[in-house]
Amino acid sequence: MDIETVVETGTGVSLTCERGELVRRLAIVSRALSTRTTVQVLSGILLEAEGDRLTLAATDMELSLRSSLDAQVGSEGRVVVPGRLLVEIARLLPGGDVSFTHRPEEGIVELSSGTASYRLHTLSAEDFPRLPEATAAQLHSIDADALVSTASQVGRAASRDESRPVLTGVLVRFEAGKLVMAATDSYRMSVRETEVQGDAPDLEAIVPARALGEVTRVAAGAGELELGMHDNQLVFSLPEAGVLLTTRRIDGQFPNYQQLLPDTFEHELTLPREELLEVVRRVAVVSQRNSPLRLRFAEGELTISARTPDVGEARESLPVPFSGEELEIGFNPEFLREGIESVQGDDIVLRLISPLRPGLLQSAERDFWYLIMPIRLAG
Repeated sequence: MDIETVVETGTGVSLTCERGELVRRLAIVSRALSTRTTVQVLSGILLEAEGDRLTLAATDMELSLRSSLDAQVGSEGRVVVPGRLLVEIARLLPGGDVSFTHRPEEGIVELSSGTASYRLHTLSAEDFPRLPEATAAQLHSIDADALVSTASQVGRAASRDESRPVLTGVLVRFEAGKLVMAATDSYRMSVRETEVQGDAPDLEAIVPARALGEVTRVAAGAGELELGMHDNQLVFSLPEAGVLLTTRRIDGQFPNYQQLLPDTFEHELTLPREELLEVVRRVAVVSQRNSPLRLRFAEGELTISARTPDVGEARESLPVPFSGEELEIGFNPEFLREGIESVQGDDIVLRLISPLRPGLLQSAERDFWYLIMPIRLAG
């Protein structure tokens, strides 16, 4: 995200707005506040008063969030206020309306509600980055629910290791009548294909998983969402919700997930998803310090166990439609639990090859799959 600065002119901002709506909008944009202290202005929220609207904005240079609300504007302008302090004060204010008065000659904003009043030191509005505008990108309307449900299933498989930036993102691709998302941290991979109506944008991009998570948060129940790309920036607009999110696209080559999927599997089991999930959760309680969950398949039975030295052990069985030679395989407890949680529906399809080959979790409809690498078991 390129930094451009805006030169301030004119008198300070003055406005009044409704406290509840201000709190809701601050909760949205504050998630883009920077936690780094090296660039102080990025810890602030920009307040921009124009016409009868107050627009709030925050950015950490990777992600930006903007939202607006109705306001009675006495004097238009821009001012940057310490973000987390503003969020906390607004949440605790007693009154129904909040008034802001910027006094640029003093470098402060006066904030009042009911009998409460505050004087907050401002940050330099001249140093606040100019954020990408929605009008700069060609926006395409897409089904927000389709994007939210797909991203919610796939996103948790993305890596948190910043040393491999490509894997910290989610591949988002629109095909004919279909939205495809994929994510991997090299230990597991999740892929979801979702049917979409209308003319999908001709777009393929690696979107930061964090940004996509924020999109799902604000877009839940929104109905329509507009998506576009300008230069290296992805733009997500929710006009009805009054929210605009922009994020940089991650450069690089995403792994070919189709090539990573084994051609054939030796075993395929359809299991009750909720029952399997509950057993995994219970047994995983004693699986600590990187101890694996052991899944032992025998005739008609699956036994899940875990053992951590100096902590304890657990074992639980459930009936499964397994036949043939016994098979025991180990998985990371968190990865296995998250994979089962990601599958939607009453049943889950588990496909296995051998103790040292990856396992596959699928939905009954086969539109979602989660590939998970095994852990070599001792003994």
